[in-house]
Amino acid sequence: MTEATTQEQPFRRLRYFHGQLLTARDFQREQEYFREKLKLRMRCLLGYGVVCGLFVEPAPPADDKAASDKAASDKEKHEHQAKVRITSGLGVDCDGNEVVVPGSCSIDLWDALHEDERTGGTVWVGVEYTERAVEPTRTVFNSACADTSDCDFGYTEESYCVRVTTKTPPKDDRCETCCTPCEHKVLWLARIDDVDFGKPVREDQIHLDVRRFFGRRVPTVITGINWRHGHTYTVNEAKELLGTQKDSGGLVVEFSDGVRVDSLRRGVVEIQVIEGGAGRNADTWYMGGEFKEPTGKDGEFTDHFRYRQTTRETLQEGDRVLITIRAAFILDHCCRPVDGTNVGGRVPYIGQAKADTDAETETGHGHDPKPEPDPTGCLVPPSGIGPWTSGTGAGGDVFESWFFVTEERS
Repeated sequence: MTEATTQEQPFRRLRYFHGQLLTARDFQREQEYFREKLKLRMRCLLGYGVVCGLFVEPAPPADDKAASDKAASDKEKHEHQAKVRITSGLGVDCDGNEVVVPGSCSIDLWDALHEDERTGGTVWVGVEYTERAVEPTRTVFNSACADTSDCDFGYTEESYCVRVTTKTPPKDDRCETCCTPCEHKVLWLARIDDVDFGKPVREDQIHLDVRRFFGRRVPTVITGINWRHGHTYTVNEAKELLGTQKDSGGLVVEFSDGVRVDSLRRGVVEIQVIEGGAGRNADTWYMGGEFKEPTGKDGEFTDHFRYRQTTRETLQEGDRVLITIRAAFILDHCCRPVDGTNVGGRVPYIGQAKADTDAETETGHGHDPKPEPDPTGCLVPPSGIGPWTSGTGAGGDVFESWFFVTEERS
């Protein structure tokens, strides 16, 4: 079917008049007109990605029971146990086609991979929009000039196919997805690490952060910081964290994508100290600092920065250190602002795994303190997938976080 896009040709609508001879081709083109209009509105006004569902999870044993009974004598059946399931859901591809998975779908990763890719390791799973002709129908009238046989398919079924590969899928780096041609039609849903075809897939091997959530664009967000929001550090830990007394340390902020180095200017990051006390006894002052990374490195973009204290002020018992990052002034590769709202203070701590290991043997070292109890509510973001990041979808805004200071750790 020939697709009409804004780049290739203008839209043409069927114009009726008395005495007009209409053929199957005319009605097909009328369908195409409305379908292409809907797809244009979808990708330009709303965007594309996963709308709901389409989760990838380990296939439960019940999914394999029928196949096991049917192929009990098949030796290869016992060798390949790496299977996952895609749950029902809805997605929209980058052309504007709606990809509907009406029921859960089990996938044998070995069978789904091309024979040249059956090496194990990391595997990506996705879905792609497809169509197929269905319901054979006998024609009522057929002339010598007809371009169809006596029997033809009467309907086109919109469906999907599963795509599995060991090759890293290309990233959609387009800044404008409306009228720019789409090259990659697959909606990638999950990355599965350390696949062993002889063993069942575990839940911890499946990573859903590769999903593109439905929208016109994927905003750049803050994905990690090297201090614990709302936690209490000793004076020495705070000094090491801020890089107060030596040319090391500093506050580290990581991004989901590259941001422009030239947008990391003085004033973007601000460290305010609210001294201990209450009412008129309290006082505030601003701590001087500068970007230490990526300043001096080659490259137009960076996926992180380090901000270090440059003045010699010291912290005292009861101080609160307020860190403000003006995300609206940090631009990504499309010159759009970072979506920086620290929703619920849940942006992940970069040293989480290390701190958890330290906590098992000691109270922590350096500026990795003993973890305090995590919040009991809203443990996962609204999407239900992966760690929290900054952002509400609106873009820009201010990232705020703070920690407290004590003389000694009790």
